[in-house]
Amino acid sequence: MGIISIEKANNLYWLGRYTERVFTTLRKFYRIFDSMIDFDDAEMVYSEYCQRLSIPNIYTSGQQFVDCYIFDPKNPDSLYHNMERAYDNAIVLRDELSSNVVSYIQLALDAIASAKGTAAPLFQLQQVVDYLFAFWGCVDDYVENEECRNIMKTGKYAERIDLYIRLQYHTKDIEKEFTKFVNRMKKTNMHCNLDKLAELTEIINTKKEFNTEYQEALNCLQGIVEVV
Repeated sequence: MGIISIEKANNLYWLGRYTERVFTTLRKFYRIFDSMIDFDDAEMVYSEYCQRLSIPNIYTSGQQFVDCYIFDPKNPDSLYHNMERAYDNAIVLRDELSSNVVSYIQLALDAIASAKGTAAPLFQLQQVVDYLFAFWGCVDDYVENEECRNIMKTGKYAERIDLYIRLQYHTKDIEKEFTKFVNRMKKTNMHCNLDKLAELTEIINTKKEFNTEYQEALNCLQGIVEVV
């Protein structure tokens, strides 16, 4: 890894993944929330969502799903908890990232906490999206080490592909993010499993859409980059 230790490379990679996990799932959550309002069976809506993300359905009602999935720090699948994971990785990378970059992760975490219990929490959660946009802008401006930027963005695009497949995004969107992922990964010194990469490339190039047969692609994606 050159001057970047394996431990720091893992922190960078997972910082990219956790920030993207919050960003993409929060944007999707707005549609899920609207669907729960529009349909009589809110449980069916969030149950299907949990199934697609392979997370346990521990929720008892639509409102409890909103409260727990977004805000509960004890729920390992909540957006707040994943934002905490991003912050934990960012804080040990302060020297590599700069305080300016890390501050946007702190602001996003605080914004989730501040939205809890408000009259319009989803409206206020837009701040989280805005802070994460600003975070990636600061990464490009303040992170001087190109290897750091590329490792973070490898994690970012890996997470985006994972979520796009699970959430049934259009194949063209998945192909576009896969191209970004491969370009960034090839610019790093991270170990790449070429067999898994070739297998996923073939799957993406041949499947017109990802319906129920998506686990194979996710397994390949998980095996491409070897991190802990």
